[in-house]
Amino acid sequence: MIEFFFDCSSPWTYLAFHNIQPLAKELGAEIIWRPILVGGIFNTVNPSVYAQRETPVPLKARYMKKDLADWARSAGLAIKMPPTVFPVNSVKAMRGCIWLGKDMVPFAAALFETYWGDDKDISQDAVLAEICKRVGIDEQMFFAGITEQAIKDQLRANTEEVVARGGFGSPTIFINKADMYFGNDRLPLIREALKRSKASAA
Repeated sequence: MIEFFFDCSSPWTYLAFHNIQPLAKELGAEIIWRPILVGGIFNTVNPSVYAQRETPVPLKARYMKKDLADWARSAGLAIKMPPTVFPVNSVKAMRGCIWLGKDMVPFAAALFETYWGDDKDISQDAVLAEICKRVGIDEQMFFAGITEQAIKDQLRANTEEVVARGGFGSPTIFINKADMYFGNDRLPLIREALKRSKASAA
């Protein structure tokens, strides 16, 4: 089993979201999608992210831009970094993922594509409504659903849970509950972990 804690406001999460699905299918692993608010994680346990944004190391920043472009090309994804609005307030978007439950994947994929590929501000209701239309979601039900207290509480609980389990950003990925991995570039290690798990279960 793969638990995938994610916030669509991260380009590395977009890559991992895209890349982990064929990997899971290949190895017969179920993905449990766990929406979070990465800003809540940063505020709680990883505030150094903000300092790095304010005073980046020029050589490292230049390389990270190249690294992201290389990964995007490898995955066949369009990723503009930084987008016009960055960081983005993803609260409504991630509440929408919670509200959709097991049907969240097409919506989440459209969120990533709209923000990182189309450079549209996914904090805006008009953009979220456009995404709802694209993936066949009733927008009135969507906007009503994301105001429900239970939805807000679940998003907060997911965020608190990943921190309690040792997470410090997005994506945070667990194999079989206890084996944690962070980031898109850990997918080769995740593949090995899934193969070990499959072999031990045989």
